[in-house]
Amino acid sequence: METTTIHSIGFIMDGNRRWAKAHGLPTLVGHKQGGEVFVKTMEWVRDAGIPHAVYYAFSTENWNRSEEEVSYLMNLFREWLIKIESKLKDDDRSFRVRVIGRREDFSTEIQAQIEEIENLNSIATGAVTTIWVALSYGGRAEIVTAVNRAIEQGETVTEKTFEQLLWTAELPDPDLIVRTGGEKRLSNFLTWRSVYSELLFVDTYWPALTKDDFIGILKEYESRERRKGI
Repeated sequence: METTTIHSIGFIMDGNRRWAKAHGLPTLVGHKQGGEVFVKTMEWVRDAGIPHAVYYAFSTENWNRSEEEVSYLMNLFREWLIKIESKLKDDDRSFRVRVIGRREDFSTEIQAQIEEIENLNSIATGAVTTIWVALSYGGRAEIVTAVNRAIEQGETVTEKTFEQLLWTAELPDPDLIVRTGGEKRLSNFLTWRSVYSELLFVDTYWPALTKDDFIGILKEYESRERRKGI
């Protein structure tokens, strides 16, 4: 695997529906294939030695999709969570998983699955990659929630103390955010954390992403000079 200096990477997993349409398949098949790629990239990220990866899996706006699609995605999330739990228990102990977003939007069953997975984080050993999954997440919603927490505390905040009120409090700002599918926008992803992230927009649909594509992403990042406003 290509070596990299990336400490934290973000993925906007876009293009599931368009990939399915391009292959003459139902939309739901695109989401399922996208889930398979998600699990593969967890391993690619770990093998590249990247400590943190955050995935935009379901936005606050995605609830507005058709009832059929949302229902299918909920079932798919249950399957993903079972696979992730199995990986944490049986595959190895090189992962931790954190879920960020409005958990209360989900069924009690999915909330329980999330809690069970996060309880397994204590068994991780050695060099560990933390996988952050953004579910019912929106950057603006995250900031509004943090503002309300600050109001409840009744204390003036600084940038540093405000960050501790965010859902992403323990997530390092991403060095790189990758969006697949050809669109060139962040779509309410990591609004606070992305201010100095490098951005990379690739045409490949998420379900078609390969390991070679991932290695190319790492090479592209290493070719850039980060200034961070300096």
